[in-house]
Amino acid sequence: MTSDAIKETISQNVESWDWENPPMPPTDLIFDDGEPLESNRHRIAMNVLIRSLEQAWADRNDFFTGGNMFIYYNSPQVRNKDFRGPDFFVVLDVDGNTSRQGWVVWNEGGRYPDVIVELMSPSTAIVDKTIKKDIYERVFRTRDYFIFDPFEAASLQGWRLDANLRYQPIAANEEGWLWSETLGFWLGTWQGNIDRETAV
Repeated sequence: MTSDAIKETISQNVESWDWENPPMPPTDLIFDDGEPLESNRHRIAMNVLIRSLEQAWADRNDFFTGGNMFIYYNSPQVRNKDFRGPDFFVVLDVDGNTSRQGWVVWNEGGRYPDVIVELMSPSTAIVDKTIKKDIYERVFRTRDYFIFDPFEAASLQGWRLDANLRYQPIAANEEGWLWSETLGFWLGTWQGNIDRETAV
């Protein structure tokens, strides 16, 4: 092969290379944006969700539960710094003993969260009910999605994917609790004091 032919081949490869969406996943990921949770009550609610599931499934190591962690799922998202950090999420049928800084879908065999809970605030409620809900339904295919404002006891809502992979509202029971079919648990409010904070 002549040098001109080599240059031509390189030139063609450079022109055909998809610089905007390279085939290899990125490795220079950010796992902390320095943004704190909305309030101490939000932090407590997140920790209660994580601790409750870990205690209920103390004899299992086939799941991962995290909170306020980034979920990376494609190259454009990383490039645009479009961080997605659910306040609470659960992934089933994975190695629960592996330590993770965040959830990187391409390092986890393409697995997305099975359950997500977003803890709303006045500044996030619209995004949680629209943009995030749409991503969790259409991209993540997250089976159960819940939203809740720790300062509003009646704010709990939830959706479950139906057979057509579209979210349908989850009906509450008489106490206002919602059933997570994926986890096999009720999600509901409780009134009392936790970590010196009044909870609803």
